[in-house]
Amino acid sequence: MPYRYMSIIAGIVLMIVQPDASLAAPRDRFYWMSQINRASAVMIAERRIVPKPLAAKIHDAIVSVDTAGDQPGAARSGDYLNVEHYLIAAGGADISRLHSGRSRQDIGSTTQRLITRDDFLASFEKLNGMRDALLTLAAQAPNAIIPAYTWGVQAQPITFGHYLSAYAAAFERQATRMREAYVRLNQSPLGAAALGTSSFPVDRPRLAELLGFDTVAENSLDANQISPIDGGAELAGLATSGSLTLGALIADITAQYAQTEPWILLTEGAETGVSSIMPQKRNPSGLVRLRAEASTLIGEATTFTFIAHNVEPGMSDYKDFGNPHEYPNALLRDMAALFAHGDAVIRTMRFRPERALDEVNSDYSTTTELADTLQREADVPFRIGHHFASELVNYGRGHRLRASQIPFAEAQRIYAEVAATAKVDAKLPLSEEQFRRALTPENMVNSSKGLGGPQADEVARMLAAARDHLAADNAWLDATRAKLVTASQKLDQAFAGLKDAK
Repeated sequence: MPYRYMSIIAGIVLMIVQPDASLAAPRDRFYWMSQINRASAVMIAERRIVPKPLAAKIHDAIVSVDTAGDQPGAARSGDYLNVEHYLIAAGGADISRLHSGRSRQDIGSTTQRLITRDDFLASFEKLNGMRDALLTLAAQAPNAIIPAYTWGVQAQPITFGHYLSAYAAAFERQATRMREAYVRLNQSPLGAAALGTSSFPVDRPRLAELLGFDTVAENSLDANQISPIDGGAELAGLATSGSLTLGALIADITAQYAQTEPWILLTEGAETGVSSIMPQKRNPSGLVRLRAEASTLIGEATTFTFIAHNVEPGMSDYKDFGNPHEYPNALLRDMAALFAHGDAVIRTMRFRPERALDEVNSDYSTTTELADTLQREADVPFRIGHHFASELVNYGRGHRLRASQIPFAEAQRIYAEVAATAKVDAKLPLSEEQFRRALTPENMVNSSKGLGGPQADEVARMLAAARDHLAADNAWLDATRAKLVTASQKLDQAFAGLKDAK
């Protein structure tokens, strides 16, 4: 699907998943143009770039243009030259003094950051929702044993909570990267003019404050012409990292879905599909769609990189000044839609602990612990114990036996052969009880002692920490949005105060 259409779908998904009352009025380029004009009107009045009576006329013209633009079916241009035409029509040529010390370049850069800021925070919110879904799923059976894989082959047993907390940690890093990126995003270019400021005493920090920015993008050339390149690339990188992590989770779950009896299923409904000919099929269509969305988003991120590559600063290729590509906003909107869909899919997952344990028991992924037990309890060098365990696996698989079914006498015989080659004592230095216990997945998981391992106490600690970090990120999001609401209210108050100058 062309990503342009995915962006439209993403917007629809966001509205369906969680409507935001604060976005009841269209926060389009026309809306943000008005906010920029209001902030500029306040600043030029405070700095006496225009006299107070003219500031009052500018106020009335802006209100008049906004009122007209809010009418059903009205044109809502994001081009300042068009808006200025309407302003002059409403208040006369003197209204153009509003543009003192500005350019369409810094207006465009500022508009871009304001729109991107909304999309960025929406994406962060959806990321947090998906993280909550993962942790909620993990809490259902944190200590249930599941197989873990390397090279596509069963490697060692871990627990369900350990598995999902790994992905929770990866998405926590995504959240950390996003919060770090927001610091660079929420800087104001306004007042930089085209690229070299102007001779007017423009108060750039005041403009930043009025529009909810934390600070200014200081260098005026960088603000408009260079920062959109690396800033856009940073957002593309966030889209890529989030997609790759979610893609890894999807690949994991999709691979085990091919089993006759998977241990992680999707509840039948919107995220599953049926066959038109094969009645037994319950297709994981939600996983497939999610994978396609993640892959498409990575493609969009790569496309931005190509568009911005080898383009001299000042060109419009890499800027989203209303162009049809909508970079980098499409990336953020599609990333938000991806995380929202990931949230929905994860919440339909049903875990079958007995099936996961049976899958572990059907293979030999506990034999690492057998070698460890020989070294730890009988002082057998690890490589000798490893060789013995490997030969044990060959015997068991050759006789179609599970690890628990291998006769102890055969284990003793195999050890004696290995010991003879290694020139050590030929007697297996474990009792049958020790031997059997060493091969159980429960023992292997519970014997783990390392930081971050699958043992119950470590899993509980990691899941609790993940919950705390998610709560902190949600608190940051709430505080950030509240700060923007407060800034908007202060702008409204300062702008309304211009009327008193009549």
